Amino acid sequence: MLQMLITGLLWFCAIGCGLLAGLYFAFSTFIMTALGRIGQASGIAAMNAINVTIVQSLFIPIFLGTTAASAALVVTALLRWSEPGAMAMLTGGVIYVLGMFVVTMVFNVPLNNALAAADPGSQEAASLWARYLTDWTRWNHVRTVASTAACALFIAAIAAR
Repeated sequence: MLQMLITGLLWFCAIGCGLLAGLYFAFSTFIMTALGRIGQASGIAAMNAINVTIVQSLFIPIFLGTTAASAALVVTALLRWSEPGAMAMLTGGVIYVLGMFVVTMVFNVPLNNALAAADPGSQEAASLWARYLTDWTRWNHVRTVASTAACALFIAAIAAR
């Protein structure tokens, strides 16, 4: 029974990481570039609308559920270290929690909050928007790589089991 639960968590995490990696990849490769090409006020308004909408969507349960399940897999791997796939499970969980969740909370969310508080037409917003496009995207690249790597490691753990 416990083996089935662990396997189920691994599949859930692999799928969740894959979904989020795809979302972050889209932002890193073309969405942020497109937002940077439209006018500052329009770009800020669009990003603020995305940030409001995303937390009201299915994104949040997948974001939080995958994070919680990944943390549970870290603990499981430590407790079941001698089992096949434990190293991949541990590494995937650590990379995901630190590289996706912690980066989001420490870097991307504060940038989102600063953008939401800015007056889109002000001179202050112009420098904020320029920094936002660069800094937010840089940290989003980290989330993309972390989510992709964790997905691969969770699949490796499944294969090893």
